[in-house]
Amino acid sequence: MKIAVAQLRPIKGNTYSNIVKHQQLIHLAISYKADAIFFPELSISSYEPELAKALASDLGDNQFDVFQEISDHSNITIGIGMPEKTIAGIKISMFIFQPSQPRKAYSKQQLHSDELAYFVKGEKQSIITIDHVKIAPAICYESLQPSHIESAVALGAEIYMASVAKSQEGIRKAIAYYTVIAKKYSMPILVSNCIGFCDNFESAGQSCVLSKQGNVIGQLNSTDEGILIFDTKISEILIQII
Repeated sequence: MKIAVAQLRPIKGNTYSNIVKHQQLIHLAISYKADAIFFPELSISSYEPELAKALASDLGDNQFDVFQEISDHSNITIGIGMPEKTIAGIKISMFIFQPSQPRKAYSKQQLHSDELAYFVKGEKQSIITIDHVKIAPAICYESLQPSHIESAVALGAEIYMASVAKSQEGIRKAIAYYTVIAKKYSMPILVSNCIGFCDNFESAGQSCVLSKQGNVIGQLNSTDEGILIFDTKISEILIQII
């Protein structure tokens, strides 16, 4: 199986332009026969907690129909980041589109203290199954909490997919932590970060793939949009595009 990790520069609050950007990277991944592609935290809206309530939408919003259509037509799983409007409140969610399947959302279960004024927590862990391989999505802060990956492992996760929005110091610390847990659980970890200014910090990119031995085997830079494609069968990066 081939999994693409996307790195993009979202335009603050401009969901239409960001959806177009997503499509461009998805079609690039499809051209290399990727089976899945995952984007950074809140990739459609950009990571902007103060705008989340105004921008929030639900899973059935027809602006996302294009992702289901691409998924169905090209047999690719797509994970995008979006503030989700729910009865409980606004959640930081990953909207997941799989071929000929109902859409589903995974919502961040463990929020940073800075997010509590804007968001509510998700209730449970999701597992994304592709070709009998189980992928556990994780969203930024929670991916640095040991209890999160422990829960994912208990559910049979074989790959850990961290969608984040992190500064230079944040991504440095995150990769150091992922190195340890990849080795501990003998599990590849894929990291999708954005680039550009968001909220009150500069996102530093450096999206990467860590092998189950804890080695960074592919990484993008801190300034350019692009994708990494990880082949799970041979545990190698096949394509690195910037």
